[in-house]
Amino acid sequence: MADPAPIIWFADDWARHPSSSQHLARHLLAQRQIHWVNTIGTRKPGLNLDTLSRGLEKLHHWSKAKPANELPPNLTVSNPRMWPWFTHGWDRWLNRKLLARHVRKLVAGMSRLPVIVTTLPLMADLVGKVPAERWVYYCVDDFSVWPGLDGKAMLAMEAKLVAKVDRIVAVSETLQERMKSLGRSSDLLTHGVDVEFWGEKRGHSAFSPDEWLDNCRERDGAKKQNVPFFRPFIVFWGVVDRRMDTAIIQTLAEAKLGTILLVGPHNNPDPEMLALPGVVAPGSLPLEMLPGLAQMSSVLIMPYADLPVTRAIQPLKLKEYLATGLPCVVSELPANREWADCLDIASSPEAFVAAVKRLLVEGVSEQQKQARKRLEQESWDAKAKALAEIIDGGGHG
Repeated sequence: MADPAPIIWFADDWARHPSSSQHLARHLLAQRQIHWVNTIGTRKPGLNLDTLSRGLEKLHHWSKAKPANELPPNLTVSNPRMWPWFTHGWDRWLNRKLLARHVRKLVAGMSRLPVIVTTLPLMADLVGKVPAERWVYYCVDDFSVWPGLDGKAMLAMEAKLVAKVDRIVAVSETLQERMKSLGRSSDLLTHGVDVEFWGEKRGHSAFSPDEWLDNCRERDGAKKQNVPFFRPFIVFWGVVDRRMDTAIIQTLAEAKLGTILLVGPHNNPDPEMLALPGVVAPGSLPLEMLPGLAQMSSVLIMPYADLPVTRAIQPLKLKEYLATGLPCVVSELPANREWADCLDIASSPEAFVAAVKRLLVEGVSEQQKQARKRLEQESWDAKAKALAEIIDGGGHG
């Protein structure tokens, strides 16, 4: 059998945050070469510290390549120069020129034409402009309704991309319906989970809860001198942003059931939510430390608001939460309904708080424990094999 085609993959910065694309790529590396292309992302630059910090990070990437010995075998990573706007025709023309030149150089060093996978609609103008065996759109979100993005530009580029790619993979049925509305069928590939990492190895993470909490106290002390940390810990991990339902967090804080920890990078979250007594948002933890965070948690929460963007998401953390064996309370959203027998779903702030209060006492029911056994069929390895078949032209197309 001939060697599989190499992959050029446009997505988020490698190793910056654990994404579904990165999980899948890691499991594909044993069989094929992958060239990962870090992009500038989809958010419009603004006059703020976040934009400045991100801009400096990208300048650093452009000036210094990541050493090959720091990457897994079969993986290379590049950081093409890109213009940080896509609103106007000349913005897109310039990025097409920059990216096409970069991709042609990559392809010139390959033994055969690659499959190009993109997680971002931004690559729409490249399809048909660079040599490739086929193009695959891995659709993970509805970027047209994401807070802070140029929805009109995202919508126009996605429509163009969907019309031109060879295959489309959607992570949820909601996104499949969206692709259908744009005139294309798609393959469904929901997110996977590493059950062993989140379950059996939870107690072996190099993570010191007490030391971390002391650092949190020190960092938050200036703003919350009179707010002690107290157990139990009610924990969310993920991006802390405007998708979160402030009303749920406020009602939970007012109930004074424990300390609410919102762990993850901040992307313009509601400042009123962060200022609530009993709420601590200390920033990110490395992926390898999250099982240790789970070990010190009593209930895991996913308090998303009911918005167009959250109706389309397939949160990575959903199956991670379930694999920890901990009680979980989530908002009423399409992605959560398939797992309704494994966790508690709440349709109002009051119901959310009532579920947390009950689970702090009762823990995970035997019925939920049994239902969670089907996580064993949701491994990232199995998901990667399914994606490989699609990438190589199998499946229904």
